[in-house]
Amino acid sequence: MSLTEKIAADLISAMKSKETVALEALRAAKTAFLLAKSEKGPDAVLTAEEELKIIQRLVKQRRESAEIYREQNRPDLYEREVAEADVLEKYLPAKMSDEELTTAVRAIIERTGAKSLADMGKVMGIAVKELAGKADGKDISAKVKQLLG
Repeated sequence: MSLTEKIAADLISAMKSKETVALEALRAAKTAFLLAKSEKGPDAVLTAEEELKIIQRLVKQRRESAEIYREQNRPDLYEREVAEADVLEKYLPAKMSDEELTTAVRAIIERTGAKSLADMGKVMGIAVKELAGKADGKDISAKVKQLLG
């Protein structure tokens, strides 16, 4: 079952159980999937990687919005954004632990032969592709800087 199909099924169950937060989050995901498909063409099918990127983007948008609402002292909107992000995060693979991330980045550094921060772009290009969905880009970047620096 693809992520699109799973979200569609969960959307129906959220409608039946009247879970408004889950309903809004899943509707946003379904809309994002439909927009991505329509951009590719009438017979387009999203790959699992594309679906994950869309969910990651939606979670990131909600987390950023929540921060803004928190700074503006709007707890009602803050809580809603966090709740929607939590609903969508359930569809992402489990995040890597710090040790797992360190091990993965070290392996990429050895494979590419990177020696200093000047080689960071080369390492980041591979790391972001290989660790997509498993680690946040910000965390990957920080780990690469730490290990190369």
